[in-house]
Formats: sequence, structure tokens, C-alpha cells
Amino acid sequence: MNTKTFSRRSFIQHGLTIAAGVPLASLYARSQLLATEAAAGAGAAALRAHRSAAKVAIASCRSYGPEVRPALGKCFDQLGGIGSLVKNKTVTVKVNLTGDSVTPILGRPIGETYNTHYGTALALGSLLFAAGARRVRFVESAQSRDVLESTLAAAGWDVPTLSALGKVEYENTRNLGFGKKYSHFRVPGGGYMFSSFEFNHAYEDTDVLVSLTKLKNHIEAGVTLSMKNLFGLPPNTIYGREAGKETATGHRAPLHNPKGYETLKLPGLKEAAMPLDSTWRVPRVTVDVCAARPIHLAIIDGITAMSGGEGPWSGVERLKFTTPGVLIVGLNMVSTDAVGTAVMGYPDPRALRGVKPFQTCDNHVLLAEQAGLGIADLAQIDVRGMPIEKARYPYG
Repeated sequence: MNTKTFSRRSFIQHGLTIAAGVPLASLYARSQLLATEAAAGAGAAALRAHRSAAKVAIASCRSYGPEVRPALGKCFDQLGGIGSLVKNKTVTVKVNLTGDSVTPILGRPIGETYNTHYGTALALGSLLFAAGARRVRFVESAQSRDVLESTLAAAGWDVPTLSALGKVEYENTRNLGFGKKYSHFRVPGGGYMFSSFEFNHAYEDTDVLVSLTKLKNHIEAGVTLSMKNLFGLPPNTIYGREAGKETATGHRAPLHNPKGYETLKLPGLKEAAMPLDSTWRVPRVTVDVCAARPIHLAIIDGITAMSGGEGPWSGVERLKFTTPGVLIVGLNMVSTDAVGTAVMGYPDPRALRGVKPFQTCDNHVLLAEQAGLGIADLAQIDVRGMPIEKARYPYG
């Protein structure tokens, strides 16, 4: 295999081929064992601490025009407001600009299908400053060495208007960026796969972390909502296929499957033997990253999105444009993603492998709950605004 020219789509297809050849019962047994160990380490006390944050607001929003700001503001109000969270604080917004193409898909701009839409970013920035935020920094690990402003502009963002909101900063976190060294983050409880990570300084030099993402499926994770968005935190320069140089932009293939990258030493990776299967690894890396750098405010854009996968590399033939017409916002990432999963038409966000949307992968929402990061049981989540039954939009 020529790893230098191995495309993202080819990599995922290769990973699924490997998964098909691995005995499911064996992988699942190992999955449950590690999940049980993690749950025991986290303890029931951690879950009790998350009960007060298990509140999620859903609001109707049908377009990316003027209605986005009031709809998002309504969600914030239903959660008790965000003033106490962001006033006089630095707020870092992790957007989702996955992929390296701005070509429309399914006849729609990428912001309407699988990337963070400028309209939601502008509305969020405006509301953050209105609530007293001192500084707002937009970040993403772009698959380019350009400054993030260039990537955003190419994706159709009006960067000057966004910047005019207040003290707005941007950083491409694929490497050191504007920092002089990487920030070390420990994974509480020891983690499933990683005990620690090295991230760009922006994830430490902040008071509040916001995940601003889309309502989508994912080939290797079932759904990609607020938590899976943080899979983009590990810098390409340390965890990518070209790891070892600050100019690296290569995909984080070693996190999906280490085959072909055995010589790379990923900081914080535990020494225990683990399956090579990406549908086992990706959910666990996601949880470990979220445990190391938790989300304070989770925002899922379901105004329009797509089902069937996370991007065009998933196979355009399996993708469908979706119009749920909702925004989903919460103060706990696990609870927010559980509600998002239910809105997508999947009745049990805690489903085991083999049950949609986790039919071919382990469930990172459940794994996150078992690791003590929040509550995924819908019966214990206080859903405010539009009820799930009214917001539900089956993704299939």
C-alpha cells in the first residue's frame, strides 16, 4: 500500500474491509470489557454530577437567514442563558470543516450538507458577544497550511463581517499555529486508547469550548455530532500520516488504523493490544479526546444536512440531502448528542453495535456515558422547547 497517496475515501473503504473480516463477537466482547472497566473507573458519582447539565433545547429553524440568531438565542434562553458561561471569557468555537474540497454536493453548498454553515457561525458569534464574551476564537484543523481565514473564505464565509462582531480570532490548529509549544492534556480515568494528548495551544488558552457541527451520519462512528467533531483536535503534525514535521497536512489515518504506520509513535497511546478495526478505534478515540478536552456548549445544526455519511468520501450514492429544520443545543455533550441521535430517528442513543445507526461500529455516545462524561439515557434528559417527537426526522 502506498500510504503517501492513500485517499481518505480509500482508507475508509479499506477499514471497512478489515472490519468485515474480523469476528464481530470477538470485537464486541472486547468492546464491552473495556467499556465496563472504564465505567468502573469513572464511577456513579461522575454521572450524578452531570445530571444538572442534562438539559437540551430544540428550536425550529428552517433557513440560514435572519431566523438563525433568534432561534439559537431561544435555545440559550431555554437553557438558562449563556451569560454566566461566557461573560468576560475567551470562547473557542471548534467548527466542522471536514474534507479538503468546497465543491457542492447533492446540488447544495457544503455548508448546507456536511460542513459548518457560515450563518450559524455568524449568529453564534453575535450572541456570544451580546452575552459579554471578551474574545471569540474560531478554530479547525484544516487540511491546508493556509491561515484559517483563507479556508473559511473558500468555503463561502464572509470573514470580514464575522471579524467585525468584536475581538474575533482564527487559528488553524493542524500544527503549533500561533503557539510556541503543544499543550498536554491528560485523559481522566486513563482513557480507552489514549491516556493523554498533545493539542494546539488554543484548546488550553481558552475558558469555554463550543462545538458547532452538523446533524450527520458517520461511516465509522454511526453519527457525527458535537463529540465526533472533536476528533479534529489531535494535530496532523503529531497524529497524521505525515507525523513528525510541522508542515504535515495528511489525514489522521493512524488514529483510524495503525497498519502501515507502525513506526509512528503517537503520544499518549496506551501499550495494550487493541483491534485494528477503525469502527472499534474511532469511537474510543472520540471519547478519549472529549474526556481530555470537554465541550462546554454543544450546538448541532440540523437546519439542513445530509444522511448516509459524513462527507463525499463516504460514497455520494449513499448520501441524501436532509431538511430537519432544527437547532439542537445543550450544556453537556453526551446528552446533546443523545438527543441529536434521537432526532435523526434512532430511538435508542445507547444502542449496542449492530443496531442503527451503530450497525457497523461501536457506540461512542454509550462509551462516553460509560466513561462518566454525561447522560445518554433519554429518560433522564430534560428536553426543552420543541419535543423530540415533533423534531424527529428519520435518517434511515
